Amino acid sequence: MFVINKRTNLLESPEYRYQLEERTEANMFREFYPYDEIPKIAFNNVRVPMIMPEEIFITDTTFRDGQQSRAPYTTEQIVHIFKLLNKLSGPKGIVRQSEFFLYSEKDRQAVYKCMELGYEFPHITSWIRASEKDFELVKEMGIKETGILVSCSDYHIFHKLHMKRSEAIAHYTKIVKQCIEKGVIPRCHFEDITRADIYNFIVPFVRELMKLSEETGIAIKIRACDTMGYGVGYSGAMIPRSVPGIIFALHQYGGVPHEWIEWHGHNDFYRAVDNSTTAWLYGCSSVNCSLFGIGERTGNTPLEAMIFEYAQLKGTLDGMDTTVITELAEYFENVIGEKIPERTPFVGKNFNVTRAGIHADGLLKNEEIYNVFDTDKFLNRPVRVSISNTSGLAGIAHWINTNPKFPELKDLEKTNPLCLKIKEWVDKEYDEGRITVMSDEELENFIHDYFLEETQKDNA
Repeated sequence: MFVINKRTNLLESPEYRYQLEERTEANMFREFYPYDEIPKIAFNNVRVPMIMPEEIFITDTTFRDGQQSRAPYTTEQIVHIFKLLNKLSGPKGIVRQSEFFLYSEKDRQAVYKCMELGYEFPHITSWIRASEKDFELVKEMGIKETGILVSCSDYHIFHKLHMKRSEAIAHYTKIVKQCIEKGVIPRCHFEDITRADIYNFIVPFVRELMKLSEETGIAIKIRACDTMGYGVGYSGAMIPRSVPGIIFALHQYGGVPHEWIEWHGHNDFYRAVDNSTTAWLYGCSSVNCSLFGIGERTGNTPLEAMIFEYAQLKGTLDGMDTTVITELAEYFENVIGEKIPERTPFVGKNFNVTRAGIHADGLLKNEEIYNVFDTDKFLNRPVRVSISNTSGLAGIAHWINTNPKFPELKDLEKTNPLCLKIKEWVDKEYDEGRITVMSDEELENFIHDYFLEETQKDNA
């Protein structure tokens, strides 16, 4: 027998298909996760519709998950980064929220300092332990929303919490009710969802939360946490690894509105960005990120990556100031001391630097040939070349033309005597056994000495 779903107005199977399945032993999904073998990706060719919400946005966890794998930021650093996140976010608040720890006095002072700025975006939220004392703290600080950990795989329920599934649901529901009683919006962090029983635990649990939301009139948000980075975006992949399947189940069968669903991904299998984008495409309104992907183990979804994913999907930046990304990267490296790998897209020192001579020749003729977009406009990062034995005269000319230290040489031709002289010097270096690229400092000193020598000749 089918019933009308009041949300979709479609005939659907009744709720009893998605009842909690109590178990005496944990379901470890060994067919996917044998542990002594590489995890497996299986397919059943079940495909769900792609339904990207009208409004998608980004949430930030730089000050929460981003601090779990490095030395804590100082209060001053947090405030400065928060200011830049506000500037980056733009008038529509695409970087919608930023979450904070509240454990220490330093954490709380950072929150107060950020609150004093009076910004609309990002909203300040917290992440707390599920205790009465912590709820009181959230309320006292005037924070309107907090994250609550609700570990949802049998790995955690059976082996960490030592509970049955029904006991876990009862425990979590009690905590969520306490949060609501304090007047705080709960955001339930479904830890390890890609190893959880989606239809026999996640959906029944989420249904209970949605009923509670309806009774209280308070939004209960769901953060789907791919804690181990197991999620895949492949069409027809099986749950619990299927990102489309998880998002579809939360919305269609769990009844969670799109705007209450958030994806939190990790990069253990290099899929953080792809999975976050997939979550957007299949009905998740927000993706949780950290700056430069800094986070637990292999890190989180890089916030800067999702800025450009947003622009590609929506066809607009919606007012976001992407030059702030370069500002943030420089601050992290020069002030905080965080080393960003040189080839990291958008922020690494060499992300738009080419070494190949044939590429440099193309850049001289038209930089669109070898540059992903106008990096000077969007990131204050003009396309550059590095000089080596393969750069050729074209590469040398381009290096000079784009070096801000030599504005007077901006339109130098590759046949210029200076380029010929540098080419002669570079070739000699490599003929004598050099294997590293020429540094900017070496080249700048050579040019300085070249003009000094030419001046002396003219005065002789």
